[in-house]
Amino acid sequence: MMVDFVPDKTVYPFESRWFDSSGGRVHYIDEGVGPPILFCHGSPTWSFLYRKIVAGLRVRYRCIAVDYLGFGLSERPENFGYRIAGHTTVLGELIDHLQLDGFVLMGQDWGGPIGLGAATERADRIRGLVLGNTAFWPIEPLANRAFSLIMGSRHMQRRILEQNLLVERFLLGELGRTLTETEANHYRMVQPTVEARRGLAVMPKEIRAARTQLAQLAQDVPALLGKKPALAVWGMRDMVFRPKACIPRIHEAFTDLAVVELPHARHFIQEHAPGEIISAIANRFP
Repeated sequence: MMVDFVPDKTVYPFESRWFDSSGGRVHYIDEGVGPPILFCHGSPTWSFLYRKIVAGLRVRYRCIAVDYLGFGLSERPENFGYRIAGHTTVLGELIDHLQLDGFVLMGQDWGGPIGLGAATERADRIRGLVLGNTAFWPIEPLANRAFSLIMGSRHMQRRILEQNLLVERFLLGELGRTLTETEANHYRMVQPTVEARRGLAVMPKEIRAARTQLAQLAQDVPALLGKKPALAVWGMRDMVFRPKACIPRIHEAFTDLAVVELPHARHFIQEHAPGEIISAIANRFP
């Protein structure tokens, strides 16, 4: 199933591109010319989350932003499991299809584990890493695990599917008046039906279910990517990936790490502080 939604060019001024992966048809944008940067979103967002950052960087970089299967404008295949491992495989296929080499990868939220999972298998092609409000280790805090358990319950799964709970309450609840109605609708309208939201419903359960993959990343990231130039851009008011717990873990993994604190940003840093992120990336990877 494909989503019947056409983005408004006034807020998403990019050409849609498509890749037929082993799991289904993937939507992405590929804008600008220069050193490549691959942007990986989390849940419940899509490449729209990076629109301001892509617009600001495409004058000097080749900016690629992907929608995972089940998200954004990408296909919702019935036989795809929407697990982190599956998304990682499909992202790797896109990287290979585009023949990306010497590229910077940015991941936020689940975009961290998904992007890093693909990057560890292609470490010789990675120029550097940008991590924002994410984790690449098993997520242990009780609040996070309780969220996973509650969101995986039958009642909450029904609310995610029938009421678009993750978009309406968690994403738009945080961003509030920072978005125009048109922008808010771009998050809503790519998830218009129960069938279109099945990929979203899997993600909260992965906090616990993807423990094996996250444990492997906790070993592989320092071993295979730990000497790459890295940048952490962190929303200091995020209650999901708390800076005092997460930033030290990232320091331990990378020998060449710069940290840019975003003091007023919460979880969806691309919406809260796009200008600061644009400057941080340009300064770190000139």
